[in-house]
Amino acid sequence: MENDVQKEMNEVLDHLKTELKNLRTSRANPSILDSVRIEVYGAKMKLKDIANITVPEARQLLVTPFDGNNANAISKAIEEANLNIQPMVDGKVVRIPIPPMDESIRKETAKLCKKRGEESKIAIREVRRKFNDRVRKEKQDGTLPEDQMKRLEKKIQESTDEFCKKVDELCSAKEKEIMAI
Repeated sequence: MENDVQKEMNEVLDHLKTELKNLRTSRANPSILDSVRIEVYGAKMKLKDIANITVPEARQLLVTPFDGNNANAISKAIEEANLNIQPMVDGKVVRIPIPPMDESIRKETAKLCKKRGEESKIAIREVRRKFNDRVRKEKQDGTLPEDQMKRLEKKIQESTDEFCKKVDELCSAKEKEIMAI
């Protein structure tokens, strides 16, 4: 059971890491384009499936399509994704300058980071509640002695505290990154 608790809480942590990767900072980060879908060859495809995304400079992304004819479609899809960035087609590549974030945008993004952290803590506490309920039910059914129930509840609480601390650490590191000019 302890492994199940750890596994589910790790899933919550992994989801948070993915969410935080998508938050914009002042530095160029290819993961901000993860949500972009492009209509090519009659199907909607992820940008990373049809192009290489690199960071040639701290404030610029370079999208190099595998098929150079898709550059205009990629540029249009990035504009439509509403990411507050302006792609520029440069021959067969798309350059995306990342503008510096002003104070209000940084504060708003930091708030969003905190919100994602709180949502993750709620999810972790939900995992705790689920497993505590399971342990109590097993005790009620007579399949688990009381001392073992108390020990398991203590382990579950320790895991909860540990993962909430990890969430706080991840969020504060991301907030520092966001607030950096």
